[in-house]
Amino acid sequence: MRQTDHDHIPEIALDWHRQGLGAVLATVVETWGSAPRAVGAQLAISGAGEIMGSVSGGCVEGAVVAEALEALEEGQARLMEFGVSEADAFAVGLACGGTIRVLVEPVGAALAPDLLADLVARRAAREAVAVETRFALDGAPAPTALVRRLDHRLLGYAEAPVRFEADRSGLDADDPGRLLTVHNPPLRLAIVGAVHIAQALSAMARTAGYDVALIDPRAAFASPVRFPGERLIHDWPDAALDTHGLDRRTGVVTLTHDPKLDDPALLRALASPAFYVGALGSVRTHAKRVERLRAAGLGEDCIARLEAPVGLDIGARTPAEIAVATLAQITERLRRPETRPGTGTTESAA
Repeated sequence: MRQTDHDHIPEIALDWHRQGLGAVLATVVETWGSAPRAVGAQLAISGAGEIMGSVSGGCVEGAVVAEALEALEEGQARLMEFGVSEADAFAVGLACGGTIRVLVEPVGAALAPDLLADLVARRAAREAVAVETRFALDGAPAPTALVRRLDHRLLGYAEAPVRFEADRSGLDADDPGRLLTVHNPPLRLAIVGAVHIAQALSAMARTAGYDVALIDPRAAFASPVRFPGERLIHDWPDAALDTHGLDRRTGVVTLTHDPKLDDPALLRALASPAFYVGALGSVRTHAKRVERLRAAGLGEDCIARLEAPVGLDIGARTPAEIAVATLAQITERLRRPETRPGTGTTESAA
Protein backbone atom coordinates (compact mmCIF):
# COMPACT_ATOMS: atom_id res chain seq x y z
CA MET A 1 0.00 0.00 0.00
CA ARG A 2 1.29 3.46 -0.92
CA GLN A 3 0.45 6.04 1.73
CA THR A 4 0.14 8.67 -0.99
CA ASP A 5 -2.58 6.76 -2.81
CA HIS A 6 -5.91 8.50 -2.28
CA ASP A 7 -7.76 5.41 -3.45
CA HIS A 8 -6.72 3.44 -0.36
CA ILE A 9 -8.50 5.37 2.38
CA PRO A 10 -10.01 2.38 4.25
CA GLU A 11 -6.63 0.64 4.14
CA ILE A 12 -4.86 3.69 5.56
CA ALA A 13 -7.43 4.13 8.35
CA LEU A 14 -7.08 0.48 9.33
CA ASP A 15 -3.30 0.71 9.27
CA TRP A 16 -3.30 3.76 11.56
CA HIS A 17 -5.67 2.01 13.95
CA ARG A 18 -3.53 -1.13 14.09
CA GLN A 19 -0.44 0.98 14.78
CA GLY A 20 -2.20 2.42 17.80
CA LEU A 21 -2.23 5.92 16.35
CA GLY A 22 -6.00 6.24 16.43
CA ALA A 23 -8.03 6.61 13.25
CA VAL A 24 -11.25 8.19 12.07
CA LEU A 25 -13.00 7.56 8.76
CA ALA A 26 -15.05 10.46 7.36
CA THR A 27 -17.51 9.76 4.54
CA VAL A 28 -19.65 12.11 2.46
CA VAL A 29 -23.24 11.02 3.06
CA GLU A 30 -25.24 13.58 1.12
CA THR A 31 -24.65 16.65 -1.08
CA TRP A 32 -26.69 19.60 -2.34
CA GLY A 33 -25.68 22.25 -4.84
CA SER A 34 -22.16 22.39 -6.26
CA ALA A 35 -20.39 20.15 -3.77
CA PRO A 36 -16.92 19.34 -5.18
CA ARG A 37 -16.84 15.71 -3.96
CA ALA A 38 -19.44 13.02 -4.57
CA VAL A 39 -21.30 10.95 -2.01
CA GLY A 40 -19.01 8.15 -0.84
CA ALA A 41 -15.82 10.26 -0.94
CA GLN A 42 -13.69 9.54 2.12
CA LEU A 43 -11.06 11.12 4.32
CA ALA A 44 -8.92 9.25 6.87
CA ILE A 45 -7.69 11.15 9.92
CA SER A 46 -5.10 9.83 12.38
CA GLY A 47 -4.99 10.63 16.08
CA ALA A 48 -2.01 12.86 15.31
CA GLY A 49 -4.02 14.89 12.79
CA GLU A 50 -2.54 13.31 9.65
CA ILE A 51 -4.99 13.13 6.76
CA MET A 52 -5.34 11.20 3.54
CA GLY A 53 -8.11 11.62 1.00
CA SER A 54 -10.74 14.34 0.72
CA VAL A 55 -14.40 15.00 1.44
CA SER A 56 -14.62 18.49 -0.07
CA GLY A 57 -11.56 19.10 -2.20
CA GLY A 58 -9.95 20.97 0.69
CA CYS A 59 -12.82 23.35 1.43
CA VAL A 60 -13.95 22.09 4.84
CA GLU A 61 -11.25 19.53 5.60
CA GLY A 62 -9.95 21.59 8.51
CA ALA A 63 -13.34 21.59 10.22
CA VAL A 64 -13.81 17.87 9.57
CA VAL A 65 -10.40 17.09 11.08
CA ALA A 66 -11.23 19.08 14.21
CA GLU A 67 -14.57 17.27 14.59
CA ALA A 68 -12.90 13.93 13.90
CA LEU A 69 -10.31 14.40 16.65
CA GLU A 70 -13.07 15.30 19.12
CA ALA A 71 -15.10 12.27 18.02
CA LEU A 72 -12.02 10.07 18.46
CA GLU A 73 -11.56 11.32 22.02
CA GLU A 74 -15.23 10.80 22.84
CA GLY A 75 -15.45 7.47 21.03
CA GLN A 76 -18.68 8.42 19.26
CA ALA A 77 -19.69 8.90 15.63
CA ARG A 78 -20.88 12.28 14.39
CA LEU A 79 -23.04 13.39 11.50
CA MET A 80 -22.15 16.92 10.43
CA GLU A 81 -23.43 19.34 7.82
CA PHE A 82 -21.34 22.01 6.11
CA GLY A 83 -22.67 24.65 3.76
CA VAL A 84 -21.92 28.03 2.29
CA SER A 85 -23.56 30.54 -0.02
CA GLU A 86 -22.16 31.35 -3.44
CA ALA A 87 -21.21 34.83 -2.20
CA ASP A 88 -19.02 33.43 0.58
CA ALA A 89 -17.78 30.40 -1.32
CA PHE A 90 -14.15 31.47 -1.57
CA ALA A 91 -13.96 32.81 1.98
CA VAL A 92 -15.11 29.69 3.82
CA GLY A 93 -16.73 26.33 3.14
CA LEU A 94 -17.29 24.89 -0.31
CA ALA A 95 -15.35 26.31 -3.24
CA CYS A 96 -18.39 26.50 -5.51
CA GLY A 97 -21.17 26.87 -2.97
CA GLY A 98 -23.41 24.04 -1.82
CA THR A 99 -23.80 21.78 1.17
CA ILE A 100 -22.40 18.43 2.23
CA ARG A 101 -23.22 16.08 5.09
CA VAL A 102 -20.31 14.08 6.47
CA LEU A 103 -20.35 10.99 8.69
CA VAL A 104 -17.34 10.79 11.03
CA GLU A 105 -16.62 7.35 12.57
CA PRO A 106 -13.77 6.64 15.01
CA VAL A 107 -12.31 3.23 14.22
CA GLY A 108 -12.64 0.88 17.19
CA ALA A 109 -15.43 2.82 18.87
CA ALA A 110 -18.09 3.60 16.25
CA LEU A 111 -16.62 1.64 13.35
CA ALA A 112 -15.76 -1.97 14.17
CA PRO A 113 -12.15 -2.84 13.21
CA ASP A 114 -13.28 -6.32 12.12
CA LEU A 115 -15.75 -4.78 9.67
CA LEU A 116 -13.08 -2.44 8.31
CA ALA A 117 -10.63 -5.33 8.02
CA ASP A 118 -13.28 -7.34 6.15
CA LEU A 119 -13.79 -4.45 3.75
CA VAL A 120 -10.04 -4.07 3.19
CA ALA A 121 -9.66 -7.81 2.55
CA ARG A 122 -12.47 -7.79 0.00
CA ARG A 123 -10.98 -4.76 -1.75
CA ALA A 124 -7.60 -6.51 -1.88
CA ALA A 125 -9.33 -9.49 -3.51
CA ARG A 126 -10.84 -7.11 -6.10
CA GLU A 127 -14.34 -7.91 -4.92
CA ALA A 128 -17.00 -5.23 -5.42
CA VAL A 129 -18.74 -4.62 -2.11
CA ALA A 130 -20.90 -2.00 -0.45
CA VAL A 131 -20.93 -0.78 3.12
CA GLU A 132 -24.45 -0.37 4.44
CA THR A 133 -24.80 2.19 7.25
CA ARG A 134 -28.08 2.48 9.15
CA PHE A 135 -29.12 5.76 10.72
CA ALA A 136 -31.37 6.08 13.76
CA LEU A 137 -34.69 7.88 13.39
CA ASP A 138 -33.34 10.97 15.16
CA GLY A 139 -30.60 11.29 12.56
CA ALA A 140 -27.77 10.00 14.75
CA PRO A 141 -25.59 7.45 12.98
CA ALA A 142 -25.84 3.84 14.02
CA PRO A 143 -22.58 2.50 15.52
CA THR A 144 -22.13 -0.32 13.04
CA ALA A 145 -22.40 -1.01 9.31
CA LEU A 146 -22.60 -4.18 7.26
CA VAL A 147 -20.35 -5.18 4.38
CA ARG A 148 -22.35 -6.90 1.65
CA ARG A 149 -21.36 -8.59 -1.59
CA LEU A 150 -22.21 -7.25 -5.02
CA ASP A 151 -25.61 -8.86 -5.31
CA HIS A 152 -28.87 -6.93 -5.46
CA ARG A 153 -30.63 -9.70 -3.52
CA LEU A 154 -28.18 -9.42 -0.65
CA LEU A 155 -28.32 -5.64 -0.71
CA GLY A 156 -32.09 -5.77 -0.96
CA TYR A 157 -31.87 -2.92 -3.46
CA ALA A 158 -33.02 -3.29 -7.04
CA GLU A 159 -30.67 -0.61 -8.39
CA ALA A 160 -27.54 -2.10 -6.81
CA PRO A 161 -26.04 -3.26 -10.15
CA VAL A 162 -26.54 0.25 -11.60
CA ARG A 163 -24.94 1.80 -8.53
CA PHE A 164 -21.85 -0.39 -8.87
CA GLU A 165 -21.57 0.24 -12.61
CA ALA A 166 -21.72 4.01 -12.04
CA ASP A 167 -19.63 4.10 -8.82
CA ARG A 168 -22.63 5.80 -7.23
CA SER A 169 -22.91 5.73 -3.46
CA GLY A 170 -25.90 7.33 -1.75
CA LEU A 171 -28.92 7.15 0.50
CA ASP A 172 -31.65 4.67 -0.34
CA ALA A 173 -34.48 6.64 -1.94
CA ASP A 174 -37.02 4.34 -0.26
CA ASP A 175 -35.21 4.35 3.10
CA PRO A 176 -33.46 7.66 3.90
CA GLY A 177 -31.94 6.11 7.00
CA ARG A 178 -29.90 3.69 4.90
CA LEU A 179 -26.62 4.67 3.23
CA LEU A 180 -24.94 2.47 0.62
CA THR A 181 -21.25 3.27 0.10
CA VAL A 182 -19.95 1.54 -3.02
CA HIS A 183 -16.41 0.14 -3.01
CA ASN A 184 -15.47 -1.05 -6.47
CA PRO A 185 -12.11 -2.69 -7.14
CA PRO A 186 -9.39 -0.13 -7.96
CA LEU A 187 -9.13 0.80 -11.62
CA ARG A 188 -6.30 -0.79 -13.59
CA LEU A 189 -4.77 -0.09 -16.98
CA ALA A 190 -2.57 -2.57 -18.81
CA ILE A 191 -0.43 -0.85 -21.47
CA VAL A 192 1.14 -3.18 -24.03
CA GLY A 193 4.19 -1.63 -25.65
CA ALA A 194 6.81 0.55 -23.97
CA VAL A 195 6.73 3.25 -26.64
CA HIS A 196 6.78 7.06 -26.39
CA ILE A 197 2.99 7.27 -26.05
CA ALA A 198 3.18 4.86 -23.13
CA GLN A 199 5.54 7.16 -21.27
CA ALA A 200 2.94 9.93 -21.24
CA LEU A 201 -0.08 7.65 -20.88
CA SER A 202 1.27 5.74 -17.88
CA ALA A 203 1.92 8.97 -15.94
CA MET A 204 -1.46 10.44 -16.85
CA ALA A 205 -3.31 7.25 -15.97
CA ARG A 206 -1.66 7.06 -12.55
CA THR A 207 -2.68 10.65 -11.88
CA ALA A 208 -6.25 9.70 -12.83
CA GLY A 209 -6.22 6.90 -10.26
CA TYR A 210 -5.31 3.84 -12.32
CA ASP A 211 -2.96 1.08 -11.19
CA VAL A 212 -0.78 0.89 -14.30
CA ALA A 213 1.08 -2.16 -15.59
CA LEU A 214 3.42 -1.72 -18.55
CA ILE A 215 3.83 -4.93 -20.54
CA ASP A 216 6.65 -5.45 -23.01
CA PRO A 217 9.04 -8.42 -23.30
CA ARG A 218 11.69 -6.08 -24.70
CA ALA A 219 13.61 -5.08 -21.60
CA ALA A 220 15.49 -2.38 -23.48
CA PHE A 221 12.16 -0.65 -24.16
CA ALA A 222 10.46 -1.34 -20.82
CA SER A 223 13.32 -0.16 -18.66
CA PRO A 224 13.30 1.69 -15.31
CA VAL A 225 15.27 4.47 -16.97
CA ARG A 226 12.53 5.12 -19.52
CA PHE A 227 9.67 4.37 -17.10
CA PRO A 228 10.81 5.35 -13.60
CA GLY A 229 8.53 4.11 -10.85
CA GLU A 230 6.25 2.12 -13.18
CA ARG A 231 5.36 -1.54 -12.82
CA LEU A 232 7.16 -3.28 -15.68
CA ILE A 233 6.25 -6.79 -16.87
CA HIS A 234 8.82 -8.40 -19.21
CA ASP A 235 6.64 -11.21 -20.47
CA TRP A 236 4.68 -11.97 -23.62
CA PRO A 237 1.43 -9.97 -23.50
CA ASP A 238 -1.00 -12.89 -23.39
CA ALA A 239 0.85 -14.54 -20.49
CA ALA A 240 1.27 -11.18 -18.77
CA LEU A 241 -2.45 -10.44 -18.98
CA ASP A 242 -3.28 -13.91 -17.67
CA THR A 243 -1.14 -13.14 -14.63
CA HIS A 244 -2.30 -9.54 -14.32
CA GLY A 245 -5.97 -10.48 -14.54
CA LEU A 246 -8.75 -8.94 -16.59
CA ASP A 247 -12.03 -7.82 -15.04
CA ARG A 248 -14.67 -5.12 -15.51
CA ARG A 249 -12.46 -2.52 -13.77
CA THR A 250 -9.53 -3.09 -16.13
CA GLY A 251 -8.66 -1.34 -19.37
CA VAL A 252 -6.15 -2.55 -21.97
CA VAL A 253 -4.31 -0.52 -24.62
CA THR A 254 -1.91 -1.96 -27.21
CA LEU A 255 0.64 0.44 -28.70
CA THR A 256 3.38 -1.58 -30.37
CA HIS A 257 2.12 -1.78 -34.00
CA ASP A 258 3.65 -5.28 -33.91
CA PRO A 259 1.09 -8.09 -34.45
CA LYS A 260 3.33 -10.53 -32.57
CA LEU A 261 2.80 -8.45 -29.42
CA ASP A 262 -0.51 -6.69 -29.95
CA ASP A 263 -2.62 -9.57 -31.28
CA PRO A 264 -2.09 -12.02 -28.37
CA ALA A 265 -3.01 -9.24 -25.95
CA LEU A 266 -6.12 -8.31 -27.91
CA LEU A 267 -7.29 -11.91 -28.15
CA ARG A 268 -7.13 -12.15 -24.35
CA ALA A 269 -8.60 -8.72 -23.63
CA LEU A 270 -11.49 -8.82 -26.10
CA ALA A 271 -12.67 -12.14 -24.71
CA SER A 272 -12.59 -10.76 -21.16
CA PRO A 273 -14.91 -8.44 -19.16
CA ALA A 274 -12.40 -5.55 -19.49
CA PHE A 275 -14.38 -2.31 -19.81
CA TYR A 276 -12.01 -0.86 -22.40
CA VAL A 277 -9.80 -2.39 -25.11
CA GLY A 278 -8.00 -0.08 -27.50
CA ALA A 279 -5.31 -0.48 -30.17
CA LEU A 280 -3.06 2.08 -31.81
CA GLY A 281 -2.87 2.11 -35.60
CA SER A 282 -4.33 3.58 -38.75
CA VAL A 283 -7.63 2.59 -40.35
CA ARG A 284 -5.72 0.39 -42.83
CA THR A 285 -3.72 -1.23 -40.02
CA HIS A 286 -6.93 -1.88 -38.11
CA ALA A 287 -8.57 -3.56 -41.10
CA LYS A 288 -5.68 -6.02 -41.35
CA ARG A 289 -5.81 -6.52 -37.58
CA VAL A 290 -9.51 -7.45 -37.75
CA GLU A 291 -8.75 -10.05 -40.43
CA ARG A 292 -6.13 -11.63 -38.18
CA LEU A 293 -8.44 -11.65 -35.16
CA ARG A 294 -11.16 -13.35 -37.20
CA ALA A 295 -8.68 -15.91 -38.49
CA ALA A 296 -7.69 -16.60 -34.88
CA GLY A 297 -11.30 -17.51 -34.14
CA LEU A 298 -12.46 -14.40 -32.28
CA GLY A 299 -16.18 -13.76 -32.66
CA GLU A 300 -17.67 -10.66 -34.25
CA ASP A 301 -19.21 -9.48 -30.98
CA CYS A 302 -15.80 -9.51 -29.34
CA ILE A 303 -14.10 -7.79 -32.28
CA ALA A 304 -16.77 -5.06 -32.23
CA ARG A 305 -15.63 -4.10 -28.72
CA LEU A 306 -12.23 -2.96 -29.97
CA GLU A 307 -11.52 0.79 -29.94
CA ALA A 308 -9.39 1.40 -33.02
CA PRO A 309 -7.92 3.70 -34.06
CA VAL A 310 -7.49 4.47 -30.38
CA GLY A 311 -8.52 7.71 -28.68
CA LEU A 312 -11.11 10.46 -29.06
CA ASP A 313 -10.86 12.53 -32.22
CA ILE A 314 -9.27 15.73 -30.87
CA GLY A 315 -6.71 16.15 -33.65
CA ALA A 316 -3.90 14.66 -31.55
CA ARG A 317 -0.46 14.47 -33.16
CA THR A 318 2.31 14.21 -30.57
CA PRO A 319 2.76 11.20 -28.28
CA ALA A 320 1.52 13.24 -25.31
CA GLU A 321 -1.54 14.47 -27.22
CA ILE A 322 -2.37 10.92 -28.31
CA ALA A 323 -2.07 9.87 -24.66
CA VAL A 324 -4.53 12.64 -23.69
CA ALA A 325 -6.99 11.48 -26.38
CA THR A 326 -6.63 7.88 -25.24
CA LEU A 327 -7.16 8.60 -21.55
CA ALA A 328 -10.13 10.82 -22.41
CA GLN A 329 -11.70 7.95 -24.33
CA ILE A 330 -10.99 5.51 -21.51
CA THR A 331 -12.65 7.92 -19.07
CA GLU A 332 -15.71 8.31 -21.27
CA ARG A 333 -16.14 4.57 -21.68
CA LEU A 334 -15.80 4.11 -17.92
CA ARG A 335 -18.19 6.87 -16.85
CA ARG A 336 -20.61 6.59 -19.77
CA PRO A 337 -21.00 2.86 -20.42
CA GLU A 338 -23.58 3.58 -23.11
CA THR A 339 -20.75 4.94 -25.32
CA ARG A 340 -18.86 1.65 -25.39
CA PRO A 341 -18.74 -0.02 -28.83
CA GLY A 342 -21.93 -1.91 -29.53
CA THR A 343 -24.02 0.09 -27.06
CA GLY A 344 -24.10 3.58 -28.54
CA THR A 345 -22.27 6.18 -30.59
CA THR A 346 -18.51 6.36 -30.21
CA GLU A 347 -15.95 8.74 -31.65
CA SER A 348 -12.39 7.67 -32.38
CA ALA A 349 -9.26 9.39 -33.62
CA ALA A 350 -7.80 8.54 -37.00
